[in-house]
Amino acid sequence: MFEAIYYRVARIDGDYAFLRRTDREDEELIQVARALLPEEIDEGSKLVWENLQYRILEE
Repeated sequence: MFEAIYYRVARIDGDYAFLRRTDREDEELIQVARALLPEEIDEGSKLVWENLQYRILEE
């Protein structure tokens, strides 16, 4: 359906997290409301966005 997009949490600032795509380092950070992300994220967490939702990637 949708292609998966991989991110790393670069920074958390209050109610927002700033994500960086892992496949395109030259792109700007995207700002995402923390309410849309898994509760247990932290700076450095790896995420995948697919099927219109974010989930943490297990390492």
